[in-house]
Amino acid sequence: MSLQLSFRRTLSALALCSCLLTGTASIVWANGLPGFTLFGGPPRESQLPFRLDFGGRINIWDRYRLKIPRKKMNLAVSQFAISYPEYYKGTFDTKDIEVRVKGKSVKLDEVTWDKENRTIQIFPREPVPAGNEVELILSNVRNPSSGGMFYFNCSIMTPGDVPLMRYIGTWLVSID
Repeated sequence: MSLQLSFRRTLSALALCSCLLTGTASIVWANGLPGFTLFGGPPRESQLPFRLDFGGRINIWDRYRLKIPRKKMNLAVSQFAISYPEYYKGTFDTKDIEVRVKGKSVKLDEVTWDKENRTIQIFPREPVPAGNEVELILSNVRNPSSGGMFYFNCSIMTPGDVPLMRYIGTWLVSID
């Protein structure tokens, strides 16, 4: 009888510990990479990885690390354009936006934030070469005061005679 009771207690303790560890792991992984989308959204191959350094909570300052994988960077880039939905009411600091290639910061000519059209345009001084992983770092971002799922779309412009904007993918940013 005592052995059966001890076994049940151990099993209960083990179940409780595993639930706690799973919950902690999901908190740590939150706002890292795109997760599972139940309904709608861009196709899986269009989703881009990202990380929110300070947890993606409402109404706090945060840093967005928006990544573009090497396989998406098959063309040189003279401009990055990030568009976001109308219902995103956060703010951006254009003086604290950085582009990194191979872990090194790229010099920028200009960064503009068009609030009316909801776009951020980033102009590197020299075109970013093709075939590199790129990280767009938006620091001093004020998250919106209401949470939600926000689709940040990335387009690039290639250097050349006929510059065209090309869609690269979407970051599914979740603020809660």
